[in-house]
Amino acid sequence: MDALASIRPAATSWLLRSNIAELVQPFRERLVKRRYACKVVRSYTYCLAHFAHWAQRRPGGAIASAERSELFLDRHLAKCCCPPEVSRDRGHHHAALAHLRALLHEQDIPITEGRNDIVDEELRHYDDYMRLARGLAPTTRALRLRTLRPFIEQRVSADRTDLLPLTADHLRQFFSEMLQRWSVASAGTLAGALRSYLRYRATHGDAVNHLISAIARPPNWRLAPLPQTLTAAETARLLGAFGPGVASARRGYAMVRCLVDLGLRSSEVVGLSLDDIDWKSGTVRLCRNKSRRVDILPLPHSTGSAIASYLQHERPSCAGRHLFVRCRAPVEQPVGAATVRRVVLEAFQRCGLPPVRAHALRNTLAERLLDHGGTLKDVADILRHRELNTTMIYAKVNNSCLAEVAMPWPGSAS
Repeated sequence: MDALASIRPAATSWLLRSNIAELVQPFRERLVKRRYACKVVRSYTYCLAHFAHWAQRRPGGAIASAERSELFLDRHLAKCCCPPEVSRDRGHHHAALAHLRALLHEQDIPITEGRNDIVDEELRHYDDYMRLARGLAPTTRALRLRTLRPFIEQRVSADRTDLLPLTADHLRQFFSEMLQRWSVASAGTLAGALRSYLRYRATHGDAVNHLISAIARPPNWRLAPLPQTLTAAETARLLGAFGPGVASARRGYAMVRCLVDLGLRSSEVVGLSLDDIDWKSGTVRLCRNKSRRVDILPLPHSTGSAIASYLQHERPSCAGRHLFVRCRAPVEQPVGAATVRRVVLEAFQRCGLPPVRAHALRNTLAERLLDHGGTLKDVADILRHRELNTTMIYAKVNNSCLAEVAMPWPGSAS
């Protein structure tokens, strides 16, 4: 096999004897296509051989499911006694197995052999319900799946062939366990995920309607604190934190410009594509947003200039159509929302400002609009709120209007 010409004989033998032998060539081609360095392709191939050697001694079950990958990484790799030539780098093994699962998905090869795990099957059906019946965004679905996996695991029968009936005791036990680690706001997310899952089970005929009403949302006075905002001077310092010597400075500056000038969410920044920008009319189209509708926003000159500079001088040439892509392999893959948040956090650290959430830049735009005579309806339109009640929190930072209705302090000269 040409793909294994540079691989040591022992590792080659492990791969050729395994049930993933036919995947080695496309596995390496996938890495090369994504511009991984030759030494990285070689290292990941050794990791794949190591996993194949371990899996060969444990026939049956999953090919490369997340559960089996974790078993290999957590239990085997930590005390590995395989021949010395194998790699034992956990990060490389984790990345190689992630590429293997992605390859299996791209080629429509089932990740599991034989019967699917009951938990995975239940979560897959629930995900279909959220996507098709509820129209939820991928990030929301992924969060709920991660949240509910341990809850469903607790309901699996001893032989893992069925799920135990839902009871109030199951809910109380799971909720109390999770509340020990989650904040009040996150507890509301947990309650929403549980109610959503119970509604899904109700569509299958389960008698759970009485349990849905029993899950109360924990009290969270969202409107109590003031929205975090930046002053004009602080905003200028933040934008000036992308000078020479900063890694991917043009990309980071363009991202922050989208947050400051357009009030985009982090998820909306990473969702932008090259096709969303109309340079002739000076507009940007938002298709992958929280409201799941298409919005057209004007593209300010400062934002457009920052994006153009990134495209001309820093963005790697690749087939991907996302605007903001990785600077290292795989370069055609878009950055994640976590990257946007990290860019903002590091910029705050460089300019000596106390770090705040990236969402504070969205709040800052709302405050700036109000200070320049805009109304709450204007803010709602720019920030694309579906309900005006969501925008009401910004009434607290509308200083000009608050000054007009403030009564004189008792005993003051005014």
